Amino acid sequence: MRIERGKVRFPVVHIDTGYKFPEIYSFRDRHAKRWNLNLIIARNKQADEDHITHERGTFACCQARKTEALKMVAAENGFDALLVGIRRDEHGIRGKERYFSPRDTNGRWNVSREKSGGDARLEALQDTELAGWNLFATNFGDKTDHIRVHPLLHWTEQDIWEYIKLENIPLPRLYFAKNNKRYRSIGCECCCSPIGSSASNVDEVINELHDRRDKERDGRAQDKEDEHVMEKLRSLGYM
Repeated sequence: MRIERGKVRFPVVHIDTGYKFPEIYSFRDRHAKRWNLNLIIARNKQADEDHITHERGTFACCQARKTEALKMVAAENGFDALLVGIRRDEHGIRGKERYFSPRDTNGRWNVSREKSGGDARLEALQDTELAGWNLFATNFGDKTDHIRVHPLLHWTEQDIWEYIKLENIPLPRLYFAKNNKRYRSIGCECCCSPIGSSASNVDEVINELHDRRDKERDGRAQDKEDEHVMEKLRSLGYM
């Protein structure tokens, strides 16, 4: 007997750059309808009007189409918190994150330094390595615009796939091999490259990961253009 899970009782946001794979759009729409999600599609239309694309460089494109779209949707909806699926093992800059990450109105990390009358306690929480239960601190005072919540921060790529298997979570076919290639990390179609792989199902992907030594995001163009591009984007409010 199949057990139906509970309803998702908060909005689900998709940052739409306009350059996702067709399979991603169809997967999004199909499951949003199937699960009756309150789907908010966030897109920076000004970037479309200004013709900002990856041809200007991945930093300019990501800043306009991802970071600005994220900041706009947070402001327009007055969100107190955003649940984000980033992980420390994805990228070095994400390894510096916290489970509860206070942000200012521009989505930036150092809230107190961007506003007058900085909160010394908040600054200490942001700028020092937190130990013990302080890692889960949630009371940042009124200097914070919203909080980014990262429940999967300590998970690994292997953990993700093990959980997908455990819960039988549906995935786009792009993650599985076709003609001995599959996508390991998926973003915009114009900025992603597949890896060589014969893994055509979840079990085969899990087994493959035991032996791989390359990085999950090696196929992402924004990580190759500039080693500091993720740090720059994060300082401007990206995830």
